[in-house]
Amino acid sequence: MYQDLNSFKVTAEQRGRSSFVVQLWWVLQPILLGLSPQICFGWRRFILRLFGANIGKGVLIRPSVRITYPWKIVIGDYSWIGDNTELYSLGEIHIGRHVVISQRSYLCTGTHDYQNSNFALITKPIVIEDQAWVATDVFVAPGVTIGEGAVVAARSTVTKSLKGGIIYRGNPAKAVRDRL
Repeated sequence: MYQDLNSFKVTAEQRGRSSFVVQLWWVLQPILLGLSPQICFGWRRFILRLFGANIGKGVLIRPSVRITYPWKIVIGDYSWIGDNTELYSLGEIHIGRHVVISQRSYLCTGTHDYQNSNFALITKPIVIEDQAWVATDVFVAPGVTIGEGAVVAARSTVTKSLKGGIIYRGNPAKAVRDRL
């Protein structure tokens, strides 16, 4: 047997909050964030902080951004999170200062142990260092660090950590040239 999903469990420790708080967030997120006008960046910062996110000053988060567990998110000052971006924060996501995460990007901190029949959840943090730019529709895998000032071109797939100051593109993302 490859996997027995009947034996799969997600614990409160893995979620970081009680089932009630998780469900409350999932019900309120599309209302409190999703229905807010584009210009209400302060409102979205306030709501995310209320649910435990560590959000710096001047952060711009679009209303269509989806966040699984806000209490596992850290976003540094003046960073931008674009439309329809997914922060699948089963593990921690640390986004530095002056970072751009462009529209439709997907930061995924979770996977499963396919060799274990209980299909156990595995989480690994994602770190996006200061002044990096993750362009549109980029997938970032669990455990990845994107270095300071790195650029990841549109539609790239990042499965391994990337050094700073370099432009990357492709699937998997490969170095193209220095940023400056």
